[in-house]
Amino acid sequence: MTSTEQTPRVTRPGDILALATSTDPWSPAVIAGVAIASRWGSNLTGCYIDPALRKLIDTEAGAEPTVLGLLLEPQSGFADNHAAFESLARQSGVRNADWIVARTGIAHSLRWLGARHDLAVIERDMVQASGLLDILGEAILSCRLPCLILPPRWNREIRFERIVIGCNGSLEAIRAIHSALPFLKVAQQVTLVDGDVRDGDEQRPRFDPFVYLLRHGITARPSYIRSSSAMAGEILLKEVESIDADLLVMGAYGRSRMRERVFGGATRHVLEEATVPVLMQH
Repeated sequence: MTSTEQTPRVTRPGDILALATSTDPWSPAVIAGVAIASRWGSNLTGCYIDPALRKLIDTEAGAEPTVLGLLLEPQSGFADNHAAFESLARQSGVRNADWIVARTGIAHSLRWLGARHDLAVIERDMVQASGLLDILGEAILSCRLPCLILPPRWNREIRFERIVIGCNGSLEAIRAIHSALPFLKVAQQVTLVDGDVRDGDEQRPRFDPFVYLLRHGITARPSYIRSSSAMAGEILLKEVESIDADLLVMGAYGRSRMRERVFGGATRHVLEEATVPVLMQH
């Protein structure tokens, strides 16, 4: 490299949070979190949330710590897994690792830890299917953190070779794309499913996802769609299947209505049906 050349700026997630559901064996979120932290030179935090606390909806888990959290005795081994977790991380090349046992539910724990992390790795089946939207979905929407959601019984390597992006021009989609840049830059193939017809609010600053990606050295294959929100999720998953993608990137859409969280159709469908990891951000 000559003196006039500059080293390219490499973006990376500096701090990774993995929500652990087991330690013997280590759960999929921990294994994936270690792999990502090792590849990008990130710091890593493992957080174990007791199964009883995982059942709490956000209104029941809002206090810090919860009464249930105070009453629960740490299960044998979980509170003392710091050394084992550090050893696992160190063997994979992760230099800085920390272990936490949560005393609050998923949403509250994610909000608190999200303030100092860049990515959370979560197993979709850490809650029962009946609590997917009320518990895990609420946590994703309220934590202000990009979340990598692993499908049930995930046991494959995290690769980030073929990535599908779903973009509808919303703030959530833009945030998700921005957060996914470290992974998009190493992908061999990126497909951008663009559903933004750009006939809405003319006052907002224009965002062209293709130009944005090109400025970061990422050339995406375009695919344009016009569909309802309910159909968009199905279209995205069909695109994932058609190119055998190993990651889907999209915004997580939802709004509050009389204390009830209303999820966008695409968010709901993908959260319930995806068979590959999904990077979501609200």
